[in-house]
Amino acid sequence: MTRSYLLFACLCSLSFSLHAQTPELTAWIYNTTGLTGSHYEVGTYTPFSDDALANVQEVEYSDDNVYVHSTGVPAYPTGPFQDGNPSYASELEYLFRIPRDPEPNTGTLTEPGLGHIGVWINGVPVYNYSDAMSYNGMDIWHRNAVVFENAGFDCSKGHPAPIMGAPGPDIPGMYHHHQNPSPFSAATAPLSDVCESYPADGLYIPDAGQHSPLLGYAFDGYPIYGAYAYGNADGSGGITRMESGWAKRDITQRHTLADGTVLDMAEWGPDVNDSYPLGAYKEDFEFTGGGDLDVHNGRFAVTPEYPEGTYAYYTTIDEDGNSAFPYVIGETYCGIVAADNFPMGPVLTSVVISEPTNVYDPSTAVVLLELPEMMLFPNPATDQVQLQVLGVLHTDQEVLATDLLGNSTLLKVWPAGTTRLAMDVSGLAAGYYQLTIGNNQQQTHRSLMIIR
Repeated sequence: MTRSYLLFACLCSLSFSLHAQTPELTAWIYNTTGLTGSHYEVGTYTPFSDDALANVQEVEYSDDNVYVHSTGVPAYPTGPFQDGNPSYASELEYLFRIPRDPEPNTGTLTEPGLGHIGVWINGVPVYNYSDAMSYNGMDIWHRNAVVFENAGFDCSKGHPAPIMGAPGPDIPGMYHHHQNPSPFSAATAPLSDVCESYPADGLYIPDAGQHSPLLGYAFDGYPIYGAYAYGNADGSGGITRMESGWAKRDITQRHTLADGTVLDMAEWGPDVNDSYPLGAYKEDFEFTGGGDLDVHNGRFAVTPEYPEGTYAYYTTIDEDGNSAFPYVIGETYCGIVAADNFPMGPVLTSVVISEPTNVYDPSTAVVLLELPEMMLFPNPATDQVQLQVLGVLHTDQEVLATDLLGNSTLLKVWPAGTTRLAMDVSGLAAGYYQLTIGNNQQQTHRSLMIIR
């Protein structure tokens, strides 16, 4: 009886623990070690370490909401921003609110406005497609930031919005991503060569062989995933790239809108040409109903974190791995939006915690998944070796090299929120080593040969 009772108690305890640790609590990349960001400057090809704390600092929660405290600074290097942007990724004090029980909006739908429309799991804001400008200032042909600001994105496809009124010449900025937060170099035909001189990790690397990780949350409480998902909404059908239902219109002149509206000559946009290619403006696109996703750029489906199914948005990419419109969220949110995430006046958000909350302790997380798949190269190696993770690294990982006699050397600590780790192995003698990558919760191993 005692043994049966104890087993029942343990199972109940585990069940409660698992229920309490739902994705909107566990998915965040927490900074538990004082990790700081880093940045490149033009002409300097090694990133400088910064004082700004990176990733999510703290999460509070109630039955209804999750409150995310973050700095807006990622763990991967930022910059340089080579389009004349005078600002940098500065440490800020964001407080976001994510509803824990999101509901579809059956009334007037909310448009994702300018500024942040969600938050990535590292606490960096998600922005929509827009750069806040329109052709000739007419508020008709709205510029696509992914096209017009491409030259100013860093390797991870992010950049800062200058904080107006801040003293120069180095102006604090709100770092953000308008699009899939993976590096340009992850594409087979990159739209920028910035990674060649200033390589960086991005939040994750898309992997066509597995369901993409949970990358963030929209302000209606629904999760945001990467580009790859189950072929069928019920979790069957293998892995496939999620294709948006939005497509470029078949136009050469910008004289009409997608809904058939014929514009007056004074309202025309520029003709489609090399300076204003098709896709440069939001109005160059129309929703066709094709692809896998709805008008919001999402669908209801089973995911690894939500085995019973959830509505989710997807960071769409094309067949080359480049970001595809509408990038994250379509013209409107699917759900009821927590509008206090949007600033009212000179503040980052309008969120105020006015209910009892608990502070989530990430050290209590129940680890259910193995570390993401990773690659080791070159192998054999001489002086330098790199690890590349496919997916998201949620926690810091130590990398130990153990020789055939059992002697271990700590090579480096791999920071959470990065995807690539370069290590100096010039101090290791030639021979065979086992690399152990992990912490007190997770471990994986790789074989490494050092040659001289």
